[in-house]
Amino acid sequence: MMQRYREQTRFSTPGPLAALLDDLPEDLPSLMATVRNVVVPFRAAGITFAGPRLAEIDSRWLTRILQLDQERFPAPLAEPRPEAERVVGCCRDFTLLTIAALRHRGVPARSRVGFAPYFAEDWNYDHVVAEYWNGRRWVFADAQLDPAQYPFDTADVPQFITAAQAWTAHRRGLIDADRYGFDPALPFHGHQFLLDEVLLELAHRQGDEVLLWDQWGAITDRTADELAELLLSADRGDFDAERELTKRYESDPSLRLGGRVRCMSPSGFDGWVAV
Repeated sequence: MMQRYREQTRFSTPGPLAALLDDLPEDLPSLMATVRNVVVPFRAAGITFAGPRLAEIDSRWLTRILQLDQERFPAPLAEPRPEAERVVGCCRDFTLLTIAALRHRGVPARSRVGFAPYFAEDWNYDHVVAEYWNGRRWVFADAQLDPAQYPFDTADVPQFITAAQAWTAHRRGLIDADRYGFDPALPFHGHQFLLDEVLLELAHRQGDEVLLWDQWGAITDRTADELAELLLSADRGDFDAERELTKRYESDPSLRLGGRVRCMSPSGFDGWVAV
């Protein structure tokens, strides 16, 4: 079961640019600092991106992210890049590069979809973090965060809330779903948003680390209940639940990522894309 998380996926493979990952730092905080040197968040950096630069957020393949970086900076990834000239991305892209680097050296790693309760007191922003096996347990690591700006260890963030946890809490009436979403000023939150996040978490766990605005298929509340229960059981170490998740994802066309997605991007692009 661990071996599958050591292997690159079609999204995380560095392809012909794999040599760039050879010399990345082995300690996680330094690795995450290097990731922040390559990617800049399109919303959180205080920099306005538009046109082709903003469109970089739709670079769903790691090979494309690395290609964009190397076109500007044909140098090792740790060599400093000006913040405004880094590849424009989001939490998913910080995570994708992090897990690719970990997998590159044989460390089991995966992308986890959910919510960050540490960005605001009364809002839980949708978020993606890396999760890796440290030899004893699975650990959430948030590569997007500058550790100097947070009063906790950004390489170990147990306070991260997975989509399955949020959905289950919502169904039990324990949380206000309208405080979970993309942005409190926008209509992307609540019951339907949490429902969609469960499918997104499932896809990422199965190695389809799509963009957060990629859409395909649809699930019912009942299916989300079942998937969330399996996801939570798998997180507790239930290998049967892990295998059942894979079986359902691979056999159910309403869950499995097919040959294309509808990309509804903050860049303004809205259309079908082959994957």
